[in-house]
Amino acid sequence: MLTITDLSLQRGGVWLLERATISVQSGERVAIVGANGAGKSSLFQLLLGQLAQEQGDVSLPGGCRIAHMAQELEASSRSARDFVLDGDRVLRRLEAELRQAEADGDDHAQARLHGELDLHEAWAAPRRAEALIRGLGFADSDVDRPVSAFSGGWRIRLNLAQALMCPSDLLLLDEPTNHLDLDACLWLEGWLRKYPGTLLFISHDRDFMDRVASHVVHFDRQKLEQYTGNYSAFERQRSERLAQQQAGYERQQARIAEIQRFIDRFKAKATKARQAQSRVKALERMEQIAPAHVDSPFTFEFPAAEKVSSPLLSIRHGVAGHGGREVLSGLTLSLLPGSRIGLLGPNGAGKSTLIDALRGEARLLGGERTAGENLAVGYFAQHQLEALDLDASPFLHLQRLSPRASEQSIRNFLGGFDFHGDEALSPIRAFSGGEKARVALATIAWQRPNLLLLDEPTNHLDLEMRQALTMALQNFDGAIVVVSHDRHLLRNTVDEFWLVHEGRVQPYDGDLDDYERWLAERRKDEAPRPAGTGVASEPAAANAIGGLSADERKARKRAEAALRQQLSPFRKRQTALERDMETIQQALTELEQALAEPDLYEVASKDRLKSLLASQAEHRSQLEAVEMEWLEVSETVESMAANLG
Repeated sequence: MLTITDLSLQRGGVWLLERATISVQSGERVAIVGANGAGKSSLFQLLLGQLAQEQGDVSLPGGCRIAHMAQELEASSRSARDFVLDGDRVLRRLEAELRQAEADGDDHAQARLHGELDLHEAWAAPRRAEALIRGLGFADSDVDRPVSAFSGGWRIRLNLAQALMCPSDLLLLDEPTNHLDLDACLWLEGWLRKYPGTLLFISHDRDFMDRVASHVVHFDRQKLEQYTGNYSAFERQRSERLAQQQAGYERQQARIAEIQRFIDRFKAKATKARQAQSRVKALERMEQIAPAHVDSPFTFEFPAAEKVSSPLLSIRHGVAGHGGREVLSGLTLSLLPGSRIGLLGPNGAGKSTLIDALRGEARLLGGERTAGENLAVGYFAQHQLEALDLDASPFLHLQRLSPRASEQSIRNFLGGFDFHGDEALSPIRAFSGGEKARVALATIAWQRPNLLLLDEPTNHLDLEMRQALTMALQNFDGAIVVVSHDRHLLRNTVDEFWLVHEGRVQPYDGDLDDYERWLAERRKDEAPRPAGTGVASEPAAANAIGGLSADERKARKRAEAALRQQLSPFRKRQTALERDMETIQQALTELEQALAEPDLYEVASKDRLKSLLASQAEHRSQLEAVEMEWLEVSETVESMAANLG
């Protein structure tokens, strides 16, 4: 279907690919992964003819129909339905030709065009478009609204619907879940699994890739590496490949050292000079194996709040809404330190309204909201990125919050969010969406909240940052309420779910698999079939996973919550020990530098030498003790974390 051979590609003087080769077979669903800036979107531009390669070939079958999801959408007076129908360019062409034939009074052309439209199933096109719109979370009343009436995120959804409407052999989707909620993600998964063409999609959503991808292509050091299976299979295969690569690298380094020793020893001896020269040439010919660098650039945490109240926040008999319109009623809830809650519910049910009520953004229409004396809320939502000062740097954002904080402490903190050097001091105006999201998260973490309210925190974040956020939330001692379509984050950070539905908020006894089945039962309309294929699509099917009853799953979740609570002090001790090891190692380095001074070994410095040697021995003993404890704690953490899955 798609063959790329010896492809070299650059943007702005930076090489993205060098002599890369892959082959994608017809019908494969390929997830494209790699670090931000690696060239994933540029590859799509190349396939769409918007970019030219420096070298190599890209081969597609003749007449291949390509559909793609645009990332921008201008305001338009066209209705949502008409905009989505525009994706079927063949339909629009036949309709235009029919109008011209009718104007010309050409009966023969009209008869032919009516036949072609019938073969194209034009009569069903509006229904297919409306089903796509509904599947992506729009209300029935939205289909006739003009595109200009929707916000940016909803317009991106319309772009996605238009791409799905287009009959295609190759479908290119760039971050299709970025502006979707969980319900729409589940629907899209079902649609794409039924898509009979070849799918290439860029995503940072692990669960979405696991459910959709049949193959993975990884941008890795200007090459394209192919893997069979979903994202989890890719992770396993890549870790094995890296382990083999690291072992090969270490063997090669040992061999290089051995050859170099031979050269250094015998290159001056006439009898061995020829052998030494041959080994020099062998070194020159040897293909250097790169060491396996896979460390994440992100290492941060949400520092513990200085003071905590219990409860942190409570609402009694609350009524919440906007502009006097009631959205939620009967709100009676309490958030305690350590509460970890995920919000579920159909689009528009009121999840964001509940978040606003919890953070006190607007007065309740009824009832009472009581905040604890020491409540400190950290709130994240996508629209907050627009409120950032675009002319301020990440450093300045934090310095404004803590004018007395030292420059080094701010820089160290920002380093955990991968803002280093000049980047930490640069205005964020030119930052990407993901970089701005990291600035917002850093600002929240810096303020030491004891309640985190997170509304789709993973939008625009890459896989490494999502994993770092998940780990930081696992270690957070405060309360969490989160809305997210990222199921990996939900599974690994929350202990219970609340269902927001039909104006009420109530505990949900099931897990995410139960919720998916519940959604499937609610969704009466069938998902549309991919146009021009002749194969009907079905609604996103619920996967029966695990075979456990709701009570058993609830018990398992309680056990996991208890285990996570037990794990927290071990993780903290592990971190503290790592800091201790770093401090002791730094002291040892300074001692070794002092011991390397030649004057130290004169008679006059005898007492100082003795003192330094004693201090060195003491620090080495301390380091050994700390390392032993760290190993024991790490084994405990690893064992307990394995039980969490």
